[in-house]
Amino acid sequence: MAQPIPFHVTPPDPREALHARLERAPEMHAEAIVAAYDLLQALHDRGILDVATSALSASDELLEKMVDSTNTPSAIRALRNLMFWRQVLGRIEPTWFQGIFQAIPEGLAAATAQRNESVSIWKIVRRATSKDSLRGLVAAVDFLESFGRHLHALEASTQEPRQ
Repeated sequence: MAQPIPFHVTPPDPREALHARLERAPEMHAEAIVAAYDLLQALHDRGILDVATSALSASDELLEKMVDSTNTPSAIRALRNLMFWRQVLGRIEPTWFQGIFQAIPEGLAAATAQRNESVSIWKIVRRATSKDSLRGLVAAVDFLESFGRHLHALEASTQEPRQ
């Protein structure tokens, strides 16, 4: 009877394939390698590599100090306020801010340009009753009304029920 022929396939060594890739890399990626060396040299010349090395060696200590400094009531309130303002600012259209921030320098310029003119109550009343002034006044009153409504709701929600 015939005997089976032993056949053993040796698995390819991944290190040999990697070594072969590394040998071909300088030819295939010469420009990229030179650019990486240039970048590395620029980082070294500016001291960024030293800073990164120091930060890595002190990372545990830096992290501990950051956690300690943010674990205070004032830091927690500040972070909560930042998150709240992110929500508020995210609801406001940028064009509205543009109008407000364009009005500020215009108003200051007008106020400083008219410094030598005499101020009379009638000029103020006439300007206050202009269409633009009234529109701004309505916006301010709307804001104050909404602010008061929210203050009242906040006060009502924070008061303890009396027993």
